[in-house]
Amino acid sequence: MQFTKKLAATALATVLALPAFANDAPVALIIAQGGLGDGSWNDTANAGFTAGLAKTGLEGRAIESNDVTAQGEEIMRRAADAGFGLVISLEWIHGEAMQKLAPDYPDTDWVIMNQTREGANIASVVFGEHEGSYLAGALAAQVTTDTSIPGINADPVIGVIGAVKAPGIDKFIAGYIEGAKAINPDITVKVAYAESFGDPAKGEQMAKSMFDEGADIIYHVAGGTGIGIIKAAKDSGHYAIGVDTDQDAMAPGHVLTSMVKRVDVAVEQILTDYKDDKFPGGTVMQFGLAQDGVGLSPMTYTKDLIPPAYLEKVAALKADIIDGKIKVWDVSTQGYPDFFK
Repeated sequence: MQFTKKLAATALATVLALPAFANDAPVALIIAQGGLGDGSWNDTANAGFTAGLAKTGLEGRAIESNDVTAQGEEIMRRAADAGFGLVISLEWIHGEAMQKLAPDYPDTDWVIMNQTREGANIASVVFGEHEGSYLAGALAAQVTTDTSIPGINADPVIGVIGAVKAPGIDKFIAGYIEGAKAINPDITVKVAYAESFGDPAKGEQMAKSMFDEGADIIYHVAGGTGIGIIKAAKDSGHYAIGVDTDQDAMAPGHVLTSMVKRVDVAVEQILTDYKDDKFPGGTVMQFGLAQDGVGLSPMTYTKDLIPPAYLEKVAALKADIIDGKIKVWDVSTQGYPDFFK
């Protein structure tokens, strides 16, 4: 059985109190900024968590907090004290605190997403978001000047809106810019930040402004804020690019593609390994294009609008990345490239 709770600072102990479990220690999934219902990162991870619980028979909880960034260390410590045997955090900011806490709880297994942290009982999960975003940028750069496609103008201008300026978000954005410039070095890629993972109204407003400035395709890396960006694309007759999960059906015909990030697969695999006493502590789990951990959606509603040559180009770029012929810039390990400064 899965429980989802909304935590306030004064209610952590109550929510994390556990009943007795007869078999394996239960597992916890800490939800990141934006919360459940974002239609993106958190919801995708929670789907994998739910599937993993059903597959393994483990007991578990998805835990939300009113201020997941400030309460991170307290939430994780209380989870370990309460008897959770596996604690998975979806919140990037929790990485440093987790590395600090893990030695104090050697019998607890810990998982952090989107970064590498040291510790014999910590598993780091790293995705190739830069690789998948490169393909999204390459597709957008080809489409953006093709006026035979409805909603497209002749200007080589596209956009991207991130939730916050941070390496974990900019990893997507840099890949998107690099992929677009691989097609057209002179393309303009407008970049903006909403400063929120959960404000669809602000996302909609920002996207409308960006469309008014000449962009006809906007990639969002903004969690629940992206719901508003997709709405703006539909209302304006232009296009959004979804993220983390296949968001194409949110506005059929107006989500050009989605950069799918299979965090659901990763979470389900981790629960299975934990159940089988094969927890990958001290390792980094890689989910890039080669592992089918990222990639573009099937484009169910837009594929017929896109000339086959554009899709063939994207497929060729994907093959070159997998073969190592193209090395996509990774902000999380290489810092910021000149083309993103």
